[in-house]
Amino acid sequence: MMQLDISPLTVLATLALGLMVMVTGGVAYLTAADWRDRRREAREQREKRKR
Repeated sequence: MMQLDISPLTVLATLALGLMVMVTGGVAYLTAADWRDRRREAREQREKRKR
């Protein structure tokens, strides 16, 4: 059996990459949610003006 030689630096770099991916995904989600909410509010305002 082969033993993997993983350095602490590799572990930290992998952890940092994973955290960056999570933060980027969170920012993308929040941006999309904000865009969707602004579109919905604009649509509701247009419907109110039509009445």
